[in-house]
Amino acid sequence: MTAVVQRTLAANEESALDRWWLVDARGETLGRLAVNLARVLRGKHLPTYTPHALMGDHLVVINAGDIVVTGSKRTTKVYDHYTGYPGGRRERTYAEVVKRDPTVPLQEAVRGMLQHNTLGTRQLKRLKVYAGSEHPHEAQQPVAIRFGECGEVVQL
Repeated sequence: MTAVVQRTLAANEESALDRWWLVDARGETLGRLAVNLARVLRGKHLPTYTPHALMGDHLVVINAGDIVVTGSKRTTKVYDHYTGYPGGRRERTYAEVVKRDPTVPLQEAVRGMLQHNTLGTRQLKRLKVYAGSEHPHEAQQPVAIRFGECGEVVQL
């Protein structure tokens, strides 16, 4: 009788597919959208998910200026930054940040949900956020998707 040798698939960055997705953020809630984007950037939507490898896909998010926040977050949510100098703490409300650059709240929300190391930095570079409906990534032929009830990726 011959022994059957079973092998476990160890996915790596070379075996990862390099896919591009297009997400329309119009009318989406900031936190719920950020959670789903972070899942796709990490590659958790794939059966070959590997925590230590760059397995996620590229995401192009359009209409980020039309993202919705609930409750009183527009006036009470604060983004702070420390310059490194004494007394150098800078605070801005959500409304001030959106007025200056509407893509920042979504980028910051997704950044906070990724790993805080070099892998997380590489994953965040795959996120392209645009305030309007135009983007310069037509050559990559991104496929339009939306996220279902449980966060699953649904192609349009």
